[in-house]
Order: sequence, then C-alpha cells, then structure tokens
Amino acid sequence: MRNYTAFVATNTIPNSQMKTMTPPPWKVGELAGRTGMSVRALHHYDEIGLLTPTLRTPSGHRLYQQSDVERLQQVQSLRLMGIPLDEVRRLLDGAGLSPREVIALHIAKLHEHIALQNRLAERLQGLAEHLDTVESASIDDLCQIIQVTTAMEKYFTTEQLEVLRDRRSSITEEHMHEVRDSWNEIIPKVRNAMSANVDPASPEILAIAKRWKALVEEFTGGDPKIAMAVKTMYEHEGPSLQQHLGEVPTQEMFVYMGKAFAAMK
Repeated sequence: MRNYTAFVATNTIPNSQMKTMTPPPWKVGELAGRTGMSVRALHHYDEIGLLTPTLRTPSGHRLYQQSDVERLQQVQSLRLMGIPLDEVRRLLDGAGLSPREVIALHIAKLHEHIALQNRLAERLQGLAEHLDTVESASIDDLCQIIQVTTAMEKYFTTEQLEVLRDRRSSITEEHMHEVRDSWNEIIPKVRNAMSANVDPASPEILAIAKRWKALVEEFTGGDPKIAMAVKTMYEHEGPSLQQHLGEVPTQEMFVYMGKAFAAMK
C-alpha cells in the first residue's frame, strides 16, 4: 500500500508546504492542522476510545503515528456513511478493517446513495411530466404516482426500470389507452372463466392467453426477468395497486393462465 503519510500530505497540504512537512509522530495540533479536524474532536475521540494515540510524551502530551492516522481515515470514512461513533468503534475494533477496505465500503455506500438520489430524481421527473398533462393534480393523482413508482422500485432493478422507461417513451398515449382497454377486457374474462371452471386448455382461454402473452411481451420487450418482476409485483401489491390502476391480475389468475400457456406449447 502507498505510504500513508505521503497520502495525507498529498491530499491535505499545499505543494508550497510539502518540503517542510515532518513525518509522524505528530502532536494533536499538528494532526488537526493537517487533516482539517479540530483539536477538540480529536480529544473527544481519545476520551471515548475511538482514536487513542499510540504514543505520549514524557509530560503526557498525545503523539499520533502513522497507524493512528490510518485509523482516523477509517473513522472519518465510516462517519460519512452516517454510522454513529459507537458503532464505528465497534466495527473497527471487531472487524480489523484495513484503510483500503474502509474506502471500498465508503465507495459502495456512495454508489448506493447516488442510486437512491437518481431514483428520487426519476420519480420527481415522472410527477412533473404528469403535471404537464393536467391543469392541476389532485391528492389522488399524487398518491397514485407515489404508490406505483414505489412499488416498481421494490421489484425492478435499476436496469429494468431504464428498459421500461425507454419502451414507454416509444409508445403513444393513444396506444397506452388501447393497451389499458385490452387488459380491462381480458382480466374480467379470465375471472369469469375461473368462476365457471372453464378448462384453461379450451379454445376460448387459449385465445385469451395468446392476447395476454402478446401484451406482456410488448410491455417487457420479451425479457422473462422483467415479466417475472411484473408477476411478483402484482402478486404482492395487487390489492393496493388496484385502488389506482383498476383490476389487476391476481395470483390465482397467474396460476390459471400458466396452465393455458403450458397448453399452448
């Protein structure tokens, strides 16, 4: 691993001061000045056992060496992830993480935060586009957008949502209404057929299955993983989504239609 003193110097000290920098051990004021930390914060870290300097002068003054600077970097990275100080101490004392491992954790946490912010931006963009199409949004409109997008984020990956957005942008509003009308026709027919104990392999249901499959493939682009995510979302969120989207397929319908799809092969 690269010399850590050089790392701290390169990232915290102006080039004009590099020649005069002395290597550790450093007194608390020197460490504070070179890291941007306050002396008070370093004293607090020492008091709670989070960062206890390895050395002391004969008169009792704190002296920090390279290993202490490495631990301070770990502490600050974990704090920036939102981890409480007590939990930081427990994690560092128990896991024995290297500075490189803590940086990797920090990078992963930042990527997670960026992904969350991107999803928030996409949700707000969707709301903005919806508001562009109506004079004013009712509370029901807002709740519908929030509930549907939240449900989708639970069951679809970021990549899958991107695929669905691209497909949605290529479809006209008129066609979207046609698709919605088709589902509003198909689902009641399936429900009635199930109530009447119609054989899923009958010509009537096979014709419905063909339309069902075509609609799913159009929506998913033929991606079986997206189709499975749609199925899982409806199975788990169906009752709540139904309040805003109208009747949606139930788990029993998926089982029934699964028999029809098998008969089509």
